Amino acid sequence: MLVVETIARIRRDHWVHGKGIKAIARERGLSRNTVRRVLRSGETVFRYEREAQPLPRLGPYRERLEQLLAENEGKPRRERLTLVRLFETLQDQGFEGSYDAVRRFAGQWRRGRGSGTAQAFVPLVFAPGEAYQFDWSHEVVVLGGVTTQVKVAHVRLCHSRMPFVRAYPRESQEMVFDAHERAFAFFRGACMRGIYDNMKTAVDAVFVGRERRFNRRFAQLCSHYLVEPVACTPASGWEKGQVENQVGVLRQRLFTPRLRFADYAELNAWLLERCIAYARGKAHPEQPERTVFEVFEAERPSLVPYPGPFDGYRVTVAAVSKTCLVRFDHNGYSVPAHAAGRPVELHAYAERLVVRQDGQVIAEHPRRFGRGQTVYDPWHYVPVLSRKPGALRNGAPFKGWQLPGALGRLQHRLARRADGDRQMVAVLNAVLSDGLAAVEAACAEALSSGAISSDVVLNLLARQAAPAPVVSVLTPQELTLRQTPVADCARYDRLRSRHGAL
Repeated sequence: MLVVETIARIRRDHWVHGKGIKAIARERGLSRNTVRRVLRSGETVFRYEREAQPLPRLGPYRERLEQLLAENEGKPRRERLTLVRLFETLQDQGFEGSYDAVRRFAGQWRRGRGSGTAQAFVPLVFAPGEAYQFDWSHEVVVLGGVTTQVKVAHVRLCHSRMPFVRAYPRESQEMVFDAHERAFAFFRGACMRGIYDNMKTAVDAVFVGRERRFNRRFAQLCSHYLVEPVACTPASGWEKGQVENQVGVLRQRLFTPRLRFADYAELNAWLLERCIAYARGKAHPEQPERTVFEVFEAERPSLVPYPGPFDGYRVTVAAVSKTCLVRFDHNGYSVPAHAAGRPVELHAYAERLVVRQDGQVIAEHPRRFGRGQTVYDPWHYVPVLSRKPGALRNGAPFKGWQLPGALGRLQHRLARRADGDRQMVAVLNAVLSDGLAAVEAACAEALSSGAISSDVVLNLLARQAAPAPVVSVLTPQELTLRQTPVADCARYDRLRSRHGAL
């Protein structure tokens, strides 16, 4: 089965390591046609039917528990799980033993760690363009006058130590995609390897040793940028020590004292500016005669060329309610009335939400964060107004709706009439078929003539429409006249005289 990871290896072998199709096919055990199809298509995923997933192994719960305990010890104290939660995690994985067994093992494990000797580390050196490291941090800022905890994505080039940071409301997968896209666009390239911890948005399963099963969409991201992802050993933050150090340094330099900005866009613009200023003024630890930014400029030609943006979204399926709303992330978003009662596919990006149905985009909204908010597009509800024109005054989607130009002036004039809502609804429905520009021009003409009525506006629209072209009919050869008839009015008189004689 040609999985996403195999496609990524083929693309890296060819575009990064310069291997030929024949060599890749021989090393990977694939046919040359398969390798050729992957390289020529430029795709990062092919659609196959999934194979049955293997059952989890019943054996090494001891090793798994050691991993959980190590991960737990590496977390801040307020985020650590209790032994009961760890026991429940093992139960979810098929463990059938008792809680006492987990408690006793955890006590022995802690005592063994306390009596151990200090660990020693080896300093790491990276070639230009070889690797980058990625991590998240939580910071507290004031946005729009409200104290907010933001999630900050950190990317660091291992050779030049060039940092990139960007703040988000979430650590969800679409935020990971957006952070990589903006970082690689800023660097003008990517590295051959990306070093991560075992975050759930990237790693689906942690196996023994270095083996991981990466999330399908995350693997597509890495394949697009020709990056080989590498996950650290659980609870071993020193394996990506550069970005761990960057989190502490930039927290002191950028987020202390507490920052105050109007919104995320203003905050992120300031963070990017300060990262560049920091790199221009910071001496490189291995080349002290040069700044971090100077080493970064020298590293840029060694980066894997930037291939363009990755379509980074997270897919969710949702149902449309009778009020033409879909729920996502505790908020509501409107969709066209024809989609009510049918499932839709939500493509969640970092800053927007795209709604698709039957393969077509039917709605797009700026994304909202928080809870209990509803985003309306009044045009989605215009077809419903044909049955309930009174909702134009009191419907939630139409509260504060400002129609443009002549359309708004016409609504103001019609509001004084008893049937004004019904007439305005007829004009709004015409926008869906004739377009906003044509209807607004017809409204302006009706207002200038003083004939304020939906019938006048619709009549003007019908007159503006171009007539259908006349279809010319060719006369068949057998129906063509051989002798052109000559007009002779005297024939009528002769017929009268003949019938009169009879």
